Amino acid sequence: MIHTKEEWYKALEERHGKELQKAFSSAAVAVCGLGGLGSNIAMALARAGIGKLILFDFDRVDITNLHRQAYKVSQIGMYKTEALTDNLMEISPYISLEAHTERITEQNARSLLSGADIICEAFDDAECKAMLTEAVLTKMRDKYLVAASGMAGLDDANRIRTRKITSKFYLCGDGESDVSDGIGLVSSRVMVCAAHQAHTVLRILAKQFDV
Repeated sequence: MIHTKEEWYKALEERHGKELQKAFSSAAVAVCGLGGLGSNIAMALARAGIGKLILFDFDRVDITNLHRQAYKVSQIGMYKTEALTDNLMEISPYISLEAHTERITEQNARSLLSGADIICEAFDDAECKAMLTEAVLTKMRDKYLVAASGMAGLDDANRIRTRKITSKFYLCGDGESDVSDGIGLVSSRVMVCAAHQAHTVLRILAKQFDV
């Protein structure tokens, strides 16, 4: 059965309330990096009824991604932007998606992210994380940034938390664990951090700024 857009949003309003769903539906959120963090952040935000997601990644789906990222075996070899677009449309058929199969750099970050209200940093490379954080905090001060640091290994998932660094900068993770330590990234712990980031986005839109 195919439901109409009106039926779809009525169901979301019944869950979240009309005013809160209006805030979700009118928001544009950028997800930078579509790996274990980004693909799961996007899934959670799509389920919540975010109006527009702006997706960034230049990589393709690989078999080594499937244990923690929101892709399927049949999508191996596809660009992550294309594969995730397909998966998100199955979850939220009326969402607006803007996919960029390219690398975000210091030079293009501002222009690529200009349409976003909130930016989620979901890179797995420390230099890329630092670059995006610096770019947003210094050149896009009107934007909210929700970043991540530390979600690797099998340590207690309750150590992953959300900290408010500045009025528009939130950091999720344990702040310590590194992908190069021990067994690296484990699906369940990565998803906990991704859920923290997605939930922080929703709380910002709900004007619940305390952490």
